[in-house]
Amino acid sequence: MAQTDEQRVAGIVLAGGRSRRMGRDKAAMDWAGEPMLARVVRTVGQRCDPVFVVAPEESAAYQGLHGTGGPEAQWVTDETPGGGPLAGLAVGLSRAADAGAAWAFVCATDMPLISSELIDELLRGVTVSTQAVIATDAQRDHPMAGLYRTDVAPVIAELTAGGERRMLAALDALTTHRVAVGNPEWLTNVNAPEDLHRLHV
Repeated sequence: MAQTDEQRVAGIVLAGGRSRRMGRDKAAMDWAGEPMLARVVRTVGQRCDPVFVVAPEESAAYQGLHGTGGPEAQWVTDETPGGGPLAGLAVGLSRAADAGAAWAFVCATDMPLISSELIDELLRGVTVSTQAVIATDAQRDHPMAGLYRTDVAPVIAELTAGGERRMLAALDALTTHRVAVGNPEWLTNVNAPEDLHRLHV
């Protein structure tokens, strides 16, 4: 699908987490015969180009999966250490802007049920004044399932420089539109072994 710069949507998969509750790296966990990260990158790549995987070089995701093949993605390793997903968002948006994308779809590596239809639904929520379009369900907002204008990267970087780590802080700092998604299962996170078991049953 040919896109102008204003229409182009990059993909950003945040994969630098430590997977404490899971007890092992979630990015490398098997999902239908491939690492969970590969599954997410493949899905995001159906709508987004390029796709960036944000994870520091010392992360389990980078050390275990970088250079092992799988769907095409560009690794971004220069996020601020210990800055959490907000720092990953800042550096990912900056890289997407450098690639000429006006928008970026952002998600986490532990969302194996994600669908390209989610991206389509969020894109329909974009307006001229919107800086972020975030998925929401009956329980909460999902800032790691959203579209962000890439030119807000300096705003996010300023938050992290001030010590902020919460992704929800980005929503407060931006002109944010919330979209109730058609299928809440797209937003499922795999945080612990019981989550993985439940989804495979």
